[in-house]
Amino acid sequence: MRLSRETAATLPDTVARPPYDRSAARRGVVHFGIGAFHRAHQAVVFDDALAAGDLRWGITGVSLRSAGVRDQLAPQDGLYTVLVRDGAATAMRLVGSVHEVLVAPENPAAVIAALAAPDTHIVTLTITEKGYKLDRATGSLVTGDADVARDVASLAAPVTAPGFIVAGLAARRAAGLPPFTVISCDNLPDNGLLLRGAVLAMARAHDAGLADWIADHGAFPATMVDRIVPATTADDVAALATQLGVEDAAMVKTEPFTQWVIEDHFAGPRPDFATLGVQLTADVAPWEAAKLRLLNGAHSGIAYLGGLAGLDFVHQVVALPAGRGFVEALWDEAAPTLSPPPGLDVPAYRDALMARFANPALQHRTRQIAMDGSQKLPQRLLAPIADRRAAGLPVDALALAVAAWMRWQRGVADDGGRFTVDDPLAAATAAALRDDAAATVAALMAIAAIFPPALAVDAGLRDLLTRQLAMLEQDGAAAALATFQRN
Repeated sequence: MRLSRETAATLPDTVARPPYDRSAARRGVVHFGIGAFHRAHQAVVFDDALAAGDLRWGITGVSLRSAGVRDQLAPQDGLYTVLVRDGAATAMRLVGSVHEVLVAPENPAAVIAALAAPDTHIVTLTITEKGYKLDRATGSLVTGDADVARDVASLAAPVTAPGFIVAGLAARRAAGLPPFTVISCDNLPDNGLLLRGAVLAMARAHDAGLADWIADHGAFPATMVDRIVPATTADDVAALATQLGVEDAAMVKTEPFTQWVIEDHFAGPRPDFATLGVQLTADVAPWEAAKLRLLNGAHSGIAYLGGLAGLDFVHQVVALPAGRGFVEALWDEAAPTLSPPPGLDVPAYRDALMARFANPALQHRTRQIAMDGSQKLPQRLLAPIADRRAAGLPVDALALAVAAWMRWQRGVADDGGRFTVDDPLAAATAAALRDDAAATVAALMAIAAIFPPALAVDAGLRDLLTRQLAMLEQDGAAAALATFQRN
């Protein structure tokens, strides 16, 4: 049997259930990109709001591409289980905030209608960096992208997130409704500002008055989200089915830690976020930088070096003295580039991150983190490298993570095993590969969508990356990690 409203009554008492009447909840949130991260993070916060008695915050999920999540959740009446794993302990919770999942290519009109509904007050996004269709160099829409071009030509049936948002806002304006608040929950610096720019550019392509209305009355707060959510496997689903007696195809697994920081700028109603554990602040940037450069930067280094060395999981990498030493060295380099906000104790944050990385119950795969590296490197690794190079400081650990990403582009691990490089710029990086390290580094650094101009012409950085890539190619990732082992 599948999990559903009916079978939920048969679940063991160890599973916490929604304490509210789901049928009374209104759909106040539309979320684009309803993957595992959203279901383990923002959807849990909105579920908490519903449980606290504020029934305005049910969620309509939107998948921009595939029907996979819809097909998981629809037979389950939108219900799914969140497993919080901490060592040997697991807590289980049934989440009921998701009411429906729309598949945009199947019915774009239904997505626009959900955005235009009077009850909709907040739109959230976890569509990954590549979903914003932004040119990193200019911050504008990638006009050469086929999907962007289609939406610029017509918003009758949008295909991009900015296109849908503009179509929904246009419908609200026509109906005399106020705009909603749009919250990017992806790992992009200045994510709110970037999303606002993309939406205004799309709106201006159709109606300058609409663009002005959005600019004057809409809100695109910056945000930072943090929770480690490994990919769910078939074994996870099977194990939970044995435990619960029903199958939950939409289950997610995660860690105890969760954080959401939002710029305190909204266009309309919102939950009482502060009582739900969400931090409201006038400036998200320092929190965002700390997370990107410490957590995410270390994760990328772990992913490429660990993956090349044949280590499947994050906890396996930091269990090695050499792996832990590398992460600490990377943090030693990245931390001085931060301007920590009040309330962030960087040494304590580092200790907490290492404990999270070392949690073996998460089974966080290095190859999952390695996806879309071209979209992640600029903010996670290249930004702190640029700051340190400008200050004349060494970047050995940060650069090794970048060199490991370069090595990863060949799609061959150190043991000869082959894998697919899952990245929107995979064709460009593959075309840049050469027979020697120096030529490969030079060609990859010339990709303007990844490397900013100041780094692209940095001869000292190029030489360091060349030496490190040559070491990785000759001796392997394990040997490269060993150079960071601390006594």
